[in-house]
Amino acid sequence: MSVRFVMVGGFLGAGKTTALGRLARMYAAQGKRVGVVTNDQAHDLVDTNTFRNQGLAVEEVPGACFCCRFDDLVSRVGSLEDSQKPDVILAEPVGSCTDLVATVVQPLKDLYRGRFSVAPYAVLFKPSHGGRILRNEPAGGFSPKAAYIFRKQLEEADAILVNRADELSPAEQDELVRLVGEQFPGTPVLKVSAATGTGFDAFAAFLEQDGAFGRKVLDIDYDTYAEGEAELGWLNATARLTADARFDLDALLTAVLGELAAVCRTLGGEVAHLKLIGMDDAGAFAVGSVVSNDTAARLSLPSHLRPREAELIVNARVAIDPAVLEAEVKRVVAAECGKVGVQAEFRTSQSLRPGRPVPTHRYATAKS
Repeated sequence: MSVRFVMVGGFLGAGKTTALGRLARMYAAQGKRVGVVTNDQAHDLVDTNTFRNQGLAVEEVPGACFCCRFDDLVSRVGSLEDSQKPDVILAEPVGSCTDLVATVVQPLKDLYRGRFSVAPYAVLFKPSHGGRILRNEPAGGFSPKAAYIFRKQLEEADAILVNRADELSPAEQDELVRLVGEQFPGTPVLKVSAATGTGFDAFAAFLEQDGAFGRKVLDIDYDTYAEGEAELGWLNATARLTADARFDLDALLTAVLGELAAVCRTLGGEVAHLKLIGMDDAGAFAVGSVVSNDTAARLSLPSHLRPREAELIVNARVAIDPAVLEAEVKRVVAAECGKVGVQAEFRTSQSLRPGRPVPTHRYATAKS
């Protein structure tokens, strides 16, 4: 029997990790075995550790998007098939990626049709940036080239999910649904909250459908796409935190996130996503994030831990020079740790701008 392959797209900070974690729990409650494949431009991904710490079997495709590491994606899924015999594979692509129907969905459906049953391709809509982009507001967001990627992600979706409904008023939800419906007519729009589960029964039911899905092959300008991605500074870093006395891990993560967001605003860089995970040596953990310049630091998974030692992983995606981003992250982490008597020793750090996407396969038309 074929494995159900469920890929959920969406821009950086749209809530993909939380959404896939909720879907994983829903499938597990049905008695299904679940595997997860994450994806990033660099190593040391917060999302991978988040899924693992939730008890899920996870493989990671680092170094480029699924489209450019298609063979690695299939190989990582194969590792999960060998070790876990999953009924469902959940795949989380890089949040700055688009054209995934032509480069991932269609190749999987065509080249591996007996091995995988590919679910409809859903894309999470990020309200904090999406509202500004769909209103064509020039200030307080990304450049037109980055906004181009955001729009293209929605254009190829079989369904668009307006996420973070729990953070929006009914009037705000209605406005976003109207804007999405006007600009992407014919595409189903669902209001959901990955954090609370609102709308997820309907979402899961949509993913069970078969038929003429995953067929929206884009007309896309790869020069604009590549330049839009390259505007983002990318940082993945890990640090060992140690202290003589116990410290409040949740408070420290919140302080680091808040100060990083303030620094990015001062530097004029729009935050796409700042994400931290802090873990003690027993495997307990906290996860926090900031998803735009206009949103506050938030712990999606508080730990209530007071350790003397912990591991910190930082993933930052901000529209500033990556070398500047790396220096500021290290400075802010050291300064905020120092305020509470914690020493931070950075173990790894990778900063970069994403390179030009070069897909392994790209289907010009839908074959299946």
